[in-house]
Amino acid sequence: MSKTREYTNGAVTVVWKPELCIHSGICAKGLPDVFRPRVRPWVRIEKGTTEDLINQVKRCPSGALSYYLNEAKENKPEATETKVEVLENGPLLVYGTLKVIGKDGTEEVKNKTTAFCRCGASKNKPYCDGTHSKTNFTG
Repeated sequence: MSKTREYTNGAVTVVWKPELCIHSGICAKGLPDVFRPRVRPWVRIEKGTTEDLINQVKRCPSGALSYYLNEAKENKPEATETKVEVLENGPLLVYGTLKVIGKDGTEEVKNKTTAFCRCGASKNKPYCDGTHSKTNFTG
């Protein structure tokens, strides 16, 4: 099992859960000086402002990246307007706070951005695991 890693600049801590990562590259495209997937350590948190880090982490479609403010006594999820974006040849991104009810009746609250599978090949349904890129899904 992968190990959760945390990176802090004192004001905010960015949490990375590698087992959730679908390698969309959105983090690296948005803040290339901070997120460098081919270099170790891959996160250089000192290269971004707290505001930029928070805004970029909110764009993570898999939930592999999250954050918390270090001075916050309670880290309650931030409610956002719900928005849906269809990525070309990729997942369905849903932005906002969602309650996902599984076919077995289990409930899970997802915050910020959630990537739902459109190709049907994910091994983590209903969520995207990046398999669409291996199956050459178009849509």
